[in-house]
Amino acid sequence: MSRSTNSRSIVYLVVLGLTAIVWLLRGIGLLTFIPGFVLWVLILLSIGLTLVNGWLETR
Repeated sequence: MSRSTNSRSIVYLVVLGLTAIVWLLRGIGLLTFIPGFVLWVLILLSIGLTLVNGWLETR
């Protein structure tokens, strides 16, 4: 059980960190070639993982 929780946390932190980095670099103009939907997919994935992780923790 602990290993499952640890791997979920790592995946969540990686997705959240990637989202923050892409958002920051796109905002300052370094990653302007990345379409906006990629950023939205990352944001929605982060929100979805937050909800799933919260749901699994309360189970």
